[in-house]
Amino acid sequence: MDQALLVLLVEDDPVACREMVECMESREDISLVSVTNNARRAAELIQDFHPDALILDLELHQGGGNGLQVLEDLRRMDLPWKPYVLVTTNNSSAMTHEAARNLGADFIMSKHQAGYAPQEAVHFLALLRDGILRHRRQAPAGSGREAPEVLRKKLARRIIAELNQIGVSTKAVGYQYLIDAIQLALKGPTPNVCAAIGQSYGKSPASVERAMQNAIARAWRTTPIEDLLRYYTARISSEKGVPTITEFIYYYAAKLKSTD
Repeated sequence: MDQALLVLLVEDDPVACREMVECMESREDISLVSVTNNARRAAELIQDFHPDALILDLELHQGGGNGLQVLEDLRRMDLPWKPYVLVTTNNSSAMTHEAARNLGADFIMSKHQAGYAPQEAVHFLALLRDGILRHRRQAPAGSGREAPEVLRKKLARRIIAELNQIGVSTKAVGYQYLIDAIQLALKGPTPNVCAAIGQSYGKSPASVERAMQNAIARAWRTTPIEDLLRYYTARISSEKGVPTITEFIYYYAAKLKSTD
């Protein structure tokens, strides 16, 4: 499979959000980096993960802010490339649409148009995948040595892409913990990973461990076996049927090191 398109979903309708997430998780050409219903959080996620594309709802009543605010924040960011922005909206105001375009929206898909379904937004981006990725590769390269924060964000993107390939749900409580754990493992052996992560989030080591194991177990329960065998090649105990947390994080740490 060629490189997947990394997509950030900014949507506050729970039903539409679930349908788009399920659609993206079923595809190999699109990889979901995160989901939010809040404009401020969307700006943070864009800076953290540098997605290739956004699916952006203009009206974020449930989460806070609005899509125009996200577009305005995006214009002010110093990013290595501008993500493609697909706006999806119930708002039919021509003036609002014009403002979105002036702020950088690439395409506006009305939720009132004939045949619209949340999955159509995903399919639309899939059609543009090659062009978006080509545009990203042609973006001017930064000069000099990359700052540690930029390298950290690049690493997080690679980890996210790996987790998405095996179907670790972005909504799982342990999803971010697994990302952090793999990053820690890349730095070297950590005596108690769960305690280190728990300290960062104000959680007990036991709750962090439980959340990570549940995220792994859910992926092994819901992801097609062919995908697991293709993307996770380490041996797994036949008794347990799923990797332990330690096996999982150090497998990915070794995999990422080998591809540096």
